[in-house]
Amino acid sequence: MGKFIIKAIKTGYTFSLKAGNGEIIAMGGEVYNTLASAKNGIASVAKNAPVANLEDQTIEGFQSQSNPKFEIFKDKSGEFRFRLKAKNGEIIAASEGYVKKDSCKKGIASVRKNAVDAPVIEPEPEKK
Repeated sequence: MGKFIIKAIKTGYTFSLKAGNGEIIAMGGEVYNTLASAKNGIASVAKNAPVANLEDQTIEGFQSQSNPKFEIFKDKSGEFRFRLKAKNGEIIAASEGYVKKDSCKKGIASVRKNAVDAPVIEPEPEKK
């Protein structure tokens, strides 16, 4: 079973979704100012991932899909990546680079499966 990990950084909070094997399958789309807003971002991923359309931008003449959607694209180094966009078009999660498109698609399937009921692990409170 997957889990969301919230991490406190100097400028706020980030999160990642890890699969049952511990591999990171997606990172949050932004740095959040508060823990509550990071949790809202996670809730948005959990809500949108299972119902998101799939738009493969690596196919010539691809069909544009409505949000929420996963977009598959190639980065500058030629690797396949995906990003998950919410209904409002904001990027709420993104992947690492994959050499093969098939692996990228498996990453999307893993996010769809793991995000729904993944527990949220909050950062340890800072010791003073």
